[in-house]
Amino acid sequence: MLDIFVTSRVRRKIIVVFAKYPDFKTHVRGLAKLIKEDPGNIQRELNRMAEGKFLIVTKKGKTKIYQTNKQFPILKELQSIVIKSQKGSKPSKTIG
Repeated sequence: MLDIFVTSRVRRKIIVVFAKYPDFKTHVRGLAKLIKEDPGNIQRELNRMAEGKFLIVTKKGKTKIYQTNKQFPILKELQSIVIKSQKGSKPSKTIG
C-alpha cells in the first residue's frame, strides 16, 4: 500500500525501518546489509531524507550515523501509515 505514495523501492524500505524503529541508528553499509539494497542508492536516499529533516545525521569519526528525527512534524502519522500498510500486505483469506 505504501508503494502507491512512495514510488522508490529503496526509499520505502528506509522509511519503514526508521518509522518502525525510531531509536535505530545505523550507517550506510549496515542499512544496506539489513534491507539488501545497493549502498550507493541508499546513500542518495538518506541524504534526501536528512535534507528533509526526517533523519538526523551525526558523525563518528569519518562515518555518518543516521537516526530518526523524533521531532519530525508528521512522524506519528508516518508511523501509523507504515504499520497499517504492513498489515494490509498480508495475503487475505479467500472464501470458497
